[in-house]
Order: sequence, then structure tokens, then C-alpha cells
Amino acid sequence: MAAVNKIDSNVVGLRYSVEVSIGTLAGSPIWLELEPNSFNDFGGELTALARNPINPSRQRKKGSIVDLTASGSWAQDMTQSNFQELLPSFMFSAADLAVQFGGSGEVTNVDGTADEYDAADSLDVFAVGDLIFAKGFTNSANNGLKEIDGLTADTNISVVETIVDETPPATATLEKVGVQAGSADLDVDASGSLPIITSSTLDFTTLNLSAGDWFHVGGDLAADQFATAANNGWKRIRSVTANAITIDKSVAAMVTETGTGLTVRLFVGRSHRNKTGADIVRTSYQFERTLGAPDDSFLSQIQSEYLTGSVGNTLSVDFSTASLLTAELSFLSLDAEQRTGATGVKSGTRPTLASESAFNTSSDVSRIKLSTVSDTDEAPVALFAFVEEFSLEVNNNLTQEKAIGVLGSFDVTAGTFTVSGNITAFFSDVAAVSAVRNNADVTLDAIMVKENAGVVIDIPLLSLGDGRPNVEQDAAIKIPLTLDAATASSISTDMDHTLSLNFFQYLPDAADI
Repeated sequence: MAAVNKIDSNVVGLRYSVEVSIGTLAGSPIWLELEPNSFNDFGGELTALARNPINPSRQRKKGSIVDLTASGSWAQDMTQSNFQELLPSFMFSAADLAVQFGGSGEVTNVDGTADEYDAADSLDVFAVGDLIFAKGFTNSANNGLKEIDGLTADTNISVVETIVDETPPATATLEKVGVQAGSADLDVDASGSLPIITSSTLDFTTLNLSAGDWFHVGGDLAADQFATAANNGWKRIRSVTANAITIDKSVAAMVTETGTGLTVRLFVGRSHRNKTGADIVRTSYQFERTLGAPDDSFLSQIQSEYLTGSVGNTLSVDFSTASLLTAELSFLSLDAEQRTGATGVKSGTRPTLASESAFNTSSDVSRIKLSTVSDTDEAPVALFAFVEEFSLEVNNNLTQEKAIGVLGSFDVTAGTFTVSGNITAFFSDVAAVSAVRNNADVTLDAIMVKENAGVVIDIPLLSLGDGRPNVEQDAAIKIPLTLDAATASSISTDMDHTLSLNFFQYLPDAADI
């Protein structure tokens, strides 16, 4: 048993930990696992500069390492969870979610007799009628969608569903994923330019909804949805007040309806979007790539390399036919470090990665719609019926800052936040070509649903380029388009963003359109 001659790529692992400030880990870091399909680059590229004095031998002299450029880039499949913790770095903003409770031992007990979740305090962040998603409990009966039907002070909440006795793991969480409105509380008013969902008692602002967010109307039971099918399903918000939500995107044109006798359910997600001003927040990470043991006598001594002070630079998402939904992530870093097997990896907790299925482009993409922006039609005609390929790129245009006395970078500077892409659609109407020529205001959204969870990608305003139909013998006519997104503040002052993604931790079966 001795030093190995080679190490195979199959032993390589990749984890990350959120930094408290750029280049600095938390005191007790948590290293979360990633599943890369391939690496484009990872580590520090060193620049050596040789001495070249004038001398009669006409030879150079040994120089020095004068620079280090640290970066990491890899491709991975897209699952429900594996992008959510990394997105804040690309969006330069924190995620918005209604309420999440727990994760560090806050949920202290599950009482199966009273069907209650217990805590020392602070459970009053929830209210009767809230729909919560319980996750991380030992007993399966205690996980999943629950409806709150009672609240005692701030120490326990009771649910409609049957749950069982348990002392939960510290990582157990309760997250608000929606609300069940009271009987006959929600109505639809479609008499104006855009439809409005109204309530007499429910405060929509408690759902943490903003202009540009998507949500889903209706549960799986007839009593939990509007009677008119068009009033249910996926909707995007133009504006929201305490008792009214104005809808500017809907899968179908909505109609006026009084929700007599109905307890309509609304499902909301976590919102990720680029923000402005004081709401801009930079998130940095350290990435750990383990490289196996160099000596087969000491298999537990794993060598590793680290990227420190890493900030998201580019994120590319690729939709191709008959394929998994994939993305490529690229980070710029301050420095790269190596650790021997004897030194070992950095300290911290390394939880096991929960198994998740990847989204595929054949059965999990419910909708990709490109249409003109409208202030009077929440369901305009799509410019194309079917899409062959779609790619999207987010670019922060980062610059690594160099300084005397620093090998590597001492900081990174963010440039303009840009969102662009390409789409190839099947041609059926010259309206799309006209939209390009007329420089029309266009919007795009993509909805993915899998296993009662989902993601919505929304670009509220973009312009189109190219648009020349591709005609080939014995083939369908296709039209390639370039996409160039911009702030949607011209549509609404409340929509001063370029890109948003809504992640839904729970969705009813009806959401899979």
C-alpha cells in the first residue's frame, strides 16, 4: 500500500458554503453538496514572468509568479433545489419568501394527539388558513402540505391533517406556501382593462407578493378553486394591495365570477429577482472540490482545493428538445487554495445531499410563451405555438480587482446586469417577424412543474432580433430569434427588474398544465 499513481475523476466532489463577507467563512460553516456534470475550469491560473535582461548569453533568467486569476465554472442539471442557494449571487439580491420557520432546532415537538407543531416561540408568523409545507421531519406523515386551523399564542399551530408524535431533527422546517381563503371570500372582476382578484377579508400583502411575481390559483378539489376554469391556474401580478391583485398574465382569459361557497386556494413561491439601490445585496461563496486520497493507506485523508470570495458572474440555462434542463454556472473568485490529504478539508458540517429528479424538457416544461406586452389582455396570442430550442444567459460583467501586494484579487466589481438569449421557434405566422421589425415590447415566461413543485422564469420586457425564417427542403420552417431583456419599469414603476424566478416548494396536481 503506497502513494497512488493516479486519481479518477469519479471520486471528485463539489460543495459550497456561504461567506459572511467576501473571502470570510462563517464560524461554523455548512458545506452543501452540488452535482456537476462537467467542469470548464476550476482553480487559480498562475502567470509567471521571466527575467530577460540584456546579456551576452542571450538567455533569460528565472522569473516569478506575478499574478493569479481564480475562477470556477461547471455544468449541472437543474433540480428544484440546486440553484436556489446560488441564485442570490447571480441576481445580487436576497430571495423573498412568505415565511420560513425552523432549520436550526426551532421546531421542538410534534404532537400527534392534538395535530400540532410546537416551538418555544415565534410561531405567530403563521395564521389560520395558511398552507404550510413541512419538510425534514422523521415521520413521513409530518411532512408535506398542511393547512393551519388553529394557533395558540406563539408556541404551537394545529393543522387539519393527521400528524404523529415526534421529536423532530434540528433541520426540520415549516414554510408558508399559500393560503386557503375563507368561504366566498375571493371574487374575480374582469370588467376593467385587466382582471382583478378581490377579497373582503384576506390581506394579500401577507403572502409577500410583488408586481412581477407568479402564483397559482386553485387547489385540486372543486371547492378550493373557482368554478370557471380560466380563473384558475397560473397568473402573474401587475399590482397587489391588501385586498386586490391585478393580473397581467394568465394561461387563459379570465371572466367575472363571484366565488360563492368556495374556499379558493392560492399557492405562492420564493421570488428571486435582480433589484436596485439599497436592495442590491452581494452574496459570495467558498467552493470546495475534493480530489481523493493520494495514498491508499490513508483513504480518509482527502486532498482538496478551494475557491474563496466567489461571486456569480454568468449563468446560462439551456432548453433543448428531448433532454434534461441544464445550466452552466461561472464564478469569479479572489483566490485559490490547496490542502493536502494530511491537512484535510476545512472544518464545518457536510450534510448528505437529498435525492431530487432533474427537470426534463419533454414532460416537465408546461409552457414557454413569447407574446407582446399588453395592458388590456392578460392572455394575448402567443407569437409561436412550439419552441425547438431556448437558451438564457445572465451576466453580471464582473471585474477582478488587482492591487500591489496582492496575489490574486482583493475584490470584484459588478458591471451592468444583462439578460440575453436565443430561441428557435416553429414558424406559423408572420406576426413574429413583424414584432421584430416593429421593435415591439415582448415578454417571455417558462413554467416547469415536477412532482408537486415547480419553477417559473419570467422576463417582463425584451426586444427581439434576427427573425429571418429558415427554410430547408423537407423540413418545417423555423425562425431564430435573439432576446435582449431590459428593465420593465416602463411597463410599471413597480416592476423595475429585468428577470425574475419563482420557486414553488409545493404545487397542487392542477398546476401541471
